Amino acid sequence: MNLDAIKKKLESMQKTSNGGSNSNSSNVKRFKPTIGKQTIRVVPFKYNKEFPFTEMKFYYGIGSRKVIASPLNWGEKDPIAEFAKQLRGTNDKENWRLAKKLDPKTRIYAPVIVRGEESEGIQLWEFGKEIYEAFLQMAADEEVGDFTDVMSGRDIKLVTVGPESTGTAYNKTTIAPSMKTSSLSEDSKLIEKWLEEQENPKDLYKPLPFDTIKQALQEWLNPEEDEEEAVIEDEVKEEPKSNYSLSTKPVAKKSKAEAFDDLFDDDDAPF
Repeated sequence: MNLDAIKKKLESMQKTSNGGSNSNSSNVKRFKPTIGKQTIRVVPFKYNKEFPFTEMKFYYGIGSRKVIASPLNWGEKDPIAEFAKQLRGTNDKENWRLAKKLDPKTRIYAPVIVRGEESEGIQLWEFGKEIYEAFLQMAADEEVGDFTDVMSGRDIKLVTVGPESTGTAYNKTTIAPSMKTSSLSEDSKLIEKWLEEQENPKDLYKPLPFDTIKQALQEWLNPEEDEEEAVIEDEVKEEPKSNYSLSTKPVAKKSKAEAFDDLFDDDDAPF
């Protein structure tokens, strides 16, 4: 694990904090802390030896989609992020509030071995920024260092409390390093297996097409748009014909959908 990279990531997070699913992961073993005490070991990541954590961004409850993995995870254009950027390019407070609502949520993944469940092999733990920052602070602490080292790393102790303690509808997990260093396993072949048999979290999801995400965004912004347009059409009455008329042609008005599409026109976009 690259401790310098860990420290830079920690600094970056601290600066930031101050200032229908497209998942394909049904067969992946997932670790979810249970109420009480557990011990795990974070394993070096097969796809990035220097950094065991994978960050991914998600949107929740946009249109008819329960979860949308941001295309930014794969370096692709994200219509929601582009729209939010345009909103922040104005001086309108309401636009800024709306942009804040559209910010993706960051989830972090790490390959772990759960002590007492070694026979299950590598499991994927998904967690949020609070635990992530605790891991980074742990690694940045010279007295702890690289807790993923297979020969001289450290197990991680978890304590999870339920809603009766958190005062919310959710459990809360805290982490702490073991005081003693240890090997990942005494079986070298087992270590090799665990280091090799890992899933890349970014392969467990697939980016939705740009237009599909844009449509979900439009639904979220205008949930009753179709209904309203239907009502407007019903209310339109034909004007009585006259023997006299002007020769000028009426100017065509753009629908809300067309106006929304214009926001993503490459020629007009400010980025």
